[in-house]
Amino acid sequence: MDFRIADTFTDSLTKLAGDEQKAAKTTAFDLQMDPAQPGLQFHKLDRARDPNFWSVRVSRDVRLIVHRTAASLLLCYVDHHDDAYRWAERRKLETHPATGAAQLVEVRETVREITVPRYVEAEQEAPPKPLLFADIPEDELLGYGVPVEWLEDVRRADEDTVLELADHLPGEAAEALLELATGGTPHVAQPAGTVKDPFEHPDAQRRFRVMNDVEELERALEFPWEKWTIFLHPEQRQLVEKEFGGPARVSGSAGTGKTVVALHRAAYLTRANPDARVLLTTFSDALANSLQTKLRRLISNEPRLGEQLEVSSMDAIGRRLYESNFGKLELASRGVVRQLLEECADDVEGHGFSQHFLLTEWEQVVDAWQLGSWEEYRDVRRLGRKTRLPEQQRRVLWSIFDRVRSGLKNRSLVTKADMFGRLAVRLANSKYPPLDFVVVDEAQDASVAQLSFLSALGGNQPNSLFSRATSARESSSSPSPGRRSASTSAAVPAPCGSTTEPHTRSGRRPTGCWDPRFPTWTASGRNGPVRFLSSMDRHPSFASWTTSKKKEKRSACGYRAGAAKASCHTRWGSLFVLRPSWHGPVRRSRTPVSGSRCSTRTSSLRAGTFRLAQCT
Repeated sequence: MDFRIADTFTDSLTKLAGDEQKAAKTTAFDLQMDPAQPGLQFHKLDRARDPNFWSVRVSRDVRLIVHRTAASLLLCYVDHHDDAYRWAERRKLETHPATGAAQLVEVRETVREITVPRYVEAEQEAPPKPLLFADIPEDELLGYGVPVEWLEDVRRADEDTVLELADHLPGEAAEALLELATGGTPHVAQPAGTVKDPFEHPDAQRRFRVMNDVEELERALEFPWEKWTIFLHPEQRQLVEKEFGGPARVSGSAGTGKTVVALHRAAYLTRANPDARVLLTTFSDALANSLQTKLRRLISNEPRLGEQLEVSSMDAIGRRLYESNFGKLELASRGVVRQLLEECADDVEGHGFSQHFLLTEWEQVVDAWQLGSWEEYRDVRRLGRKTRLPEQQRRVLWSIFDRVRSGLKNRSLVTKADMFGRLAVRLANSKYPPLDFVVVDEAQDASVAQLSFLSALGGNQPNSLFSRATSARESSSSPSPGRRSASTSAAVPAPCGSTTEPHTRSGRRPTGCWDPRFPTWTASGRNGPVRFLSSMDRHPSFASWTTSKKKEKRSACGYRAGAAKASCHTRWGSLFVLRPSWHGPVRRSRTPVSGSRCSTRTSSLRAGTFRLAQCT
């Protein structure tokens, strides 16, 4: 008998009190060990639409709802007695006739209002709003996973009711409808080959999970709010299990579940390659410790994976490999480099460059790219540097930097960039790389030398380097070196050249396309007049809006506490669309700007089912 849990069960478990959660977990373990043991009290739900729904007694007032057949047992919901029964009476488990995915469908209820005639003054009725999905064929709606009994409600939905309707539909159907409502084309998850078991469909795996043993169930129930350890969005699972011919990078906005993909990717590579050595790394020790904690939750029932999988920061793994290949490491601090620059600059008369310029030129160009000769510095592209330098000035600067390099060598000191550069050369020429696979989190904060080092760590083989980065936050001003990577993200659009930009916090000016028909923007405070709906609990620190002759467009953008990225919400009437601002204030409407090209992308895989739209 297959023993499964549903995401609705883990969601409901978190809402119980601590002692009630403990009792519910104990009952779940007993059901997995032996559902036929006499101590378990099953009760048939006579009023439930699904004849396979049963309740199991947890305590005097708490009941666990299960779907029980001869071949499987599914934990569906847990709550207090009356609430648990009401939930089960409004649900049924069925296989969708078009997609073949297993769904927990909310039963459609017909409500009739009793009207009492009254004499009232005639009021002019507002014109009806256009229906969003009236012209979409029934087969297409079914292909998106819309349950059959909800088709009529979907066809009658307008911008005032679509969000409420989405709350009653399965996840894949809700995502598709919101995508259609914003003018996009939904992505339909396709199973690999023929799927006979409805629980094996990609859309079903986002909400149902087989528990193979007690340890796996214990891990799932220990942190029920950490749903990412159990349930993955189909697009996330596709990235986790995809085979890449070389290095790959996954990028997206904040909150789209990229770190979850990186953690599952590291565990997947370790499972698929029992003899491999896998590294999960990031740019700081603090983040590495955080990844270690999350990875421990993910593989707690598979201790063997922990023996093959190492979690370490880039600096830590770099220092260890450097000392094993070159001997003791003596790093040059920033203060030592600054002192050498001052001394060497004093030896060159009439250069006219400030100490700040010399230090940043050294860190961002000379040391970052490991330039070792005048010819290399003369020909390098100084991307991101605002001051242009003719060849004569570059020659003067190189005379200073060459002295700094000699000073570091005389003191037997190396910089971090030099450390990673030497390791990259050594590993590239090695027949036996120290690692088989490298998974990088927060790759946008890695330096050029670190990226070269990571590229060389796993050797030139398939799946050797998998990195995830936050869009529009690449910290390096220069492009990544090394081999071409297979990126799964769309390119960030270039600015339109419009001189109108919104008020932004701390002087941040996101790039993006403004609609020239809406040139006027106004910012207000946190409690401004623009209110919006958010599925991710992100409140704005400023809001902006604009009007035209035809209709009103409202937007709200805000920065979360401690976050570097903003989240934006756009409204036409009562329909809000969540879109993180990593693209900046891109324009999106049902009628795109003339000459624009639009595409869509999932905005949140964990916390919401909204999509963002990108126009260039």
